[in-house]
Amino acid sequence: MAQAKGYGDSRGYNVPLGTHTFVFQENSGIPNSMLPLIVRQGAIPPSADDPAKTFETTFARNGWTGAWRNGIYDFHHYHSTAHEVLGIACGSATVRFGGEGGETFGLSTGDVVVIPAGVGHALINASDDLLVVGAYADGRDYDLLREDPNALAAARTRITAVPLPAMDPVDGAQGPLVKLWTSR
Repeated sequence: MAQAKGYGDSRGYNVPLGTHTFVFQENSGIPNSMLPLIVRQGAIPPSADDPAKTFETTFARNGWTGAWRNGIYDFHHYHSTAHEVLGIACGSATVRFGGEGGETFGLSTGDVVVIPAGVGHALINASDDLLVVGAYADGRDYDLLREDPNALAAARTRITAVPLPAMDPVDGAQGPLVKLWTSR
């Protein structure tokens, strides 16, 4: 796993403060991706009356649709047909990204995680009030795959066919995703 954290990037693009990126190699039947997982702390301040609505509106405005409200599965899984965004509307959670040997990261209200197709993720623990809003780039249909070394070849084929999104789910065309993913 390679990791770049904080303000700045090796290719000269200054990402917003509180932005962390992680790149994971294949791990325990999880294909992962050469595109970086992007964690943005405090990216969206939720509204008091309907915290999830702020995330849904922001994501949809930037082409990330098919929104849902729930939690995060507590088993390692990934999507081979879509890039996913998760917004923490309420509460906090510890999530492991990249499969069993990946990176564990604490998330709290206002945080946003952009997960490239193929990157594993699993909930480790959460507060009782956790509320997550998820959506998919360009409203793509998603699948739900678990660790399975026998399924990797077919999953890799689907992952490489997933187009790059045109917009960052938070900041649109000027967001870090556009810069970080298109430079790969």
